[in-house]
Amino acid sequence: MLKKVQLEKTPFSKGEIKKLPESPGVYIFYDGAHLPIYVGKAKNLKARVRSYLTIGLSGKTAQLISETKSLSKISVSSELEALLLEAKLVKKYQTKYNSALRDDKHPIYIKITNEKYPRVLTARKSDGHFLGPFPVTANVNSVLKLLRRIFPFSQHKLGKRGCLYSQIGLCNPCPNEIEKLNNPKEKLKLLQEYRSNIKYIKAILSGRFTFVRNSLLRLMNEYSKAENFEMAKLTHNQITQLDYITQPVIPVGNYLKNPNLIEDVRENEARELEQYISKYIKLPKPLIRIECYDVSHLAGTNPTASMVTFIKGVAEKTLYRHFKIRQEKGKSDTDSMNEVAQRRSKYLSAWGAPDLIIVDGGKAQTGIFRSVFSKFKIPVIGLAKREEKLVIPIERLELSTHSFIERIVPYGPAKNLVQRIRDEAHRFARRYHHKLLQRELIPH
Repeated sequence: MLKKVQLEKTPFSKGEIKKLPESPGVYIFYDGAHLPIYVGKAKNLKARVRSYLTIGLSGKTAQLISETKSLSKISVSSELEALLLEAKLVKKYQTKYNSALRDDKHPIYIKITNEKYPRVLTARKSDGHFLGPFPVTANVNSVLKLLRRIFPFSQHKLGKRGCLYSQIGLCNPCPNEIEKLNNPKEKLKLLQEYRSNIKYIKAILSGRFTFVRNSLLRLMNEYSKAENFEMAKLTHNQITQLDYITQPVIPVGNYLKNPNLIEDVRENEARELEQYISKYIKLPKPLIRIECYDVSHLAGTNPTASMVTFIKGVAEKTLYRHFKIRQEKGKSDTDSMNEVAQRRSKYLSAWGAPDLIIVDGGKAQTGIFRSVFSKFKIPVIGLAKREEKLVIPIERLELSTHSFIERIVPYGPAKNLVQRIRDEAHRFARRYHHKLLQRELIPH
C-alpha cells in the first residue's frame, strides 16, 4: 500500500527551475494563495518550465506567469505516463488556465466507438466510451500515433476496399478487408484480433500497462507452444514496442499518491542491478555512479564516442562527455574504445570516478576497458546488442577469451536500468556524430 505523500511546492524562480530534472513529467503552477492554476506535461521538465521565463510572452500565457508564485513537479518514466497523469490532474484540480490557454472551447477526448469494428477517434464530446479529457490535441495525436504502430486500429467507416493505412500496417486487420472474406472462420478470427487491439488500447490509455504486457506474454507463449512462430515473433515485437513507450510499468495513479515515486523507482533499479552483478563479481562500492560508453560512426567515418553518467539511476547530464576519436585506426570499434578508455582514465580525479562502467559491446570491448580500469579497482561489464546479454569478466580467471560469462538479465528493475543507460549512450553518441558529419557536409 502506497503512503500518500504531499506535493512539494518550490518558488517559481530561476534558481529553483535550474534544479528541475531533464526528464519526462508533469508540472503544476500555483498562485499566491497556493491554489493550482495550470498543469502541463513535458518530455524535459527543466527545458519546458524554463521556457516560461523567456521575454516576449503575451496574452493569457503572460497573465499565467504573472500570477504564478510557486510550482510542483512529478517526474515520470515516459511521455505516455506524463500525458495520462496530466489529464488526471487537470480533471482533479479544474485549473482555470488549462481552459484559458486552449485554442478550442472544449477539451479533447479519445473516443472508442461502440460498433462492430470500434474506431479510435478524437472528439470534443464525451459520448460513448471515452478517455480524458486531455488538454492539448497535439499531445493526444502524438500518443495515438505511437500506439497505432503497436496495436493497429481503424478510424474510417466500413467501405468496399482496404484503406490507405492498411497498406502501411496501421489499420491491420482492416475492417473493410475482413468484411470481404467469404470464410466465416477466418472472418471471425480476424474480427477477434481487431477487437483485441482495441481492448489493449483501452487498457493502456487507462494506465493498465501491466495487464496488457502480461496478456501479450501469455499469448506469445501459447503461439510458441502451438509452433506458430510467426505470430509468436509478432507478439514479441508488440511487447518490445510497448516496453519502449511505457517502461518501467507504473500505474499512473501511484504518482498521485507519491510524487517522488520515480526517484524511489530509480534507486531501486540501481540496488537491483547491484545485487544481480554481485552474484558474479565483487563490487568495491555500492553502485551510486554508473558510466556507459558507446562508439558511433557512419561507414567508418567521423568516429566518436559518448560517456553518459547516471547517479542513483538518474541521468546526470552535467557529467556527460563526448570524445572525438583521434587515432588513424579509428575505424575499429575496439581501437576507438581503447583510446577512449585511456583518455577517461586520466580524468578520474577531475571528473570523479564511477562505481561501475558499462560498455556497449561484447567481450573485446569489455576486455579493453577492463584492462585499463582494473588497476583503479573500477568494475567493468559489457552489454551485448544481441539478446541484451550482460558480458561479465570473472575476476578469478586470467584475462582471456574464456574469462567472461554472459547472462541475459531477467525482465525487471535491473534490466530497465541497463537498457535505459545504454539507449541514452546511443542517443548522445549519435547526436555528436551527426554534428561532426554536418560540419563536413555544409561548406564554410
